[in-house]
Amino acid sequence: MPAKYGGKRSKMDALIDEGTFNPNSEKVRDPKFRGSEFFDPRDAVQVKYEMLRRVSVDNVSVTDASDEYGVSRPTYYQAKANFDTSGIAGLVPAKPGPRGPHKVDDKVLAFLQARLVPGVPVHARELAKMVRNELDIELHPRTIERVLKKTIR
Repeated sequence: MPAKYGGKRSKMDALIDEGTFNPNSEKVRDPKFRGSEFFDPRDAVQVKYEMLRRVSVDNVSVTDASDEYGVSRPTYYQAKANFDTSGIAGLVPAKPGPRGPHKVDDKVLAFLQARLVPGVPVHARELAKMVRNELDIELHPRTIERVLKKTIR
């Protein structure tokens, strides 16, 4: 257990921290999810998996299953596509936020590359200051290191 929790954390805390908490747990009507220690309507991954299983194995209609598990039909189809592509890991919601250095466009990358000298180590802090002063963009030095590492190969 990570030290930041100072001991044991609750399942609810873990679900929230991992982004797998089902905020609509009260909409889950499957009797298995009521009064069970194993089936937990607050666990979005478990709810989606069981919904997919009901359609696939128990031959329940998509409409009935999505109603029973408190989700829309588009949510069912998205979960099915994610599961078909990635297995159970596909049911875990993606982390929110940008995917990659969204401030580093072609102009910024060209600016950084123009200041690189072959054989001289990258000084990301100095480059960050130059970007801030000349382009008025705040970039963390580590972001610069990562971007340049990908482009220098």
